[in-house]
Amino acid sequence: MPDRPAPPSDPRSADAAPPVGRFAPSPTGDLHVGSALAALAAWASVRGRGGRFVWRVEDLDGPRAVAGAAERQTEDARWLGLDWDEGPGVGGPHAPYWQSERGGLYESALARLARAGRLFPCAVSRSDLRDLASAPHGGPGLPPFPPALRPAPPADGWFEDPEARADRALRFRVDGGPVSFDDRVVGFVEEDVRQTTGDFVLQRRDGVTAYQLAVVVDDLAMGVTEVVRGRDLLDSTARQILLARALGGAEPVYAHVPLAVGADGEKLSKRDEGLTVRALREAGVAPEALVGWLAEALGQPGAGRRAAADVAASFDLSRVRPEPVTVPARLAAHLRAR
Repeated sequence: MPDRPAPPSDPRSADAAPPVGRFAPSPTGDLHVGSALAALAAWASVRGRGGRFVWRVEDLDGPRAVAGAAERQTEDARWLGLDWDEGPGVGGPHAPYWQSERGGLYESALARLARAGRLFPCAVSRSDLRDLASAPHGGPGLPPFPPALRPAPPADGWFEDPEARADRALRFRVDGGPVSFDDRVVGFVEEDVRQTTGDFVLQRRDGVTAYQLAVVVDDLAMGVTEVVRGRDLLDSTARQILLARALGGAEPVYAHVPLAVGADGEKLSKRDEGLTVRALREAGVAPEALVGWLAEALGQPGAGRRAAADVAASFDLSRVRPEPVTVPARLAAHLRAR
């Protein structure tokens, strides 16, 4: 039987500690409506219960970062009525809030995992894994990294030896049974990471820290107790729970809110320039009109224009449905008419 954790206490109960939440966008473009949906949900869930909110910048993927995007994202969030206790423009006890400046913390976490025998250097490339794509597990994308490809246990002290790490990715050794958790929106989720991804990369061959490690290290360091984010990140959760436990921390409560999709059913992205918060601002949409529409999309009671603080005062994650949210093609005109 898998080790299923006890369901988390109701975050609305009187004796629950104030939550710590966060929003952590990548600076690859302006915030689109789907990002705003997740940001409002994460912020309102915490603010409505007197909790602390953190804004982080996930800028590890340097080549995809757009100059000035992080600043534009925070400007647009403030226009919506969101604020944060820690993050860019505010500071805080867990600075810096740009992942590109937190490399020392990630290296320390890798060293800890290496000492515990949960990390190993790996010369197997993505093309090597693609050669396994015709294996029985099949499926699109890369197959899971199997235990058979693990190298012999490295010698003691290998992590401090530059030659042992040269031109090697660092992979997390996945052991044990399935991981299960109760998502506040999706419900009960169970995943056997050995079967879905296998041993996964925590540091790339070029030395760049992988998202899976950085987000867990930062959440633990900043005391995050609740992660509200888009449904597209649900598949990362089991891996992040394994990492949190391996690092001796407690995983947060998770809630994966629905994705915003276009009329074609495809997920919105930063390429949908007409559906960014910045574009809607420039089209004359009032922030209360957009916030009210987002709140309705999140299943919250009330209609029409609403201030973010009003949404937070009564926000309830249990009202959020997991089905995708369809965004009208002429959203700006729709919102101006509200």
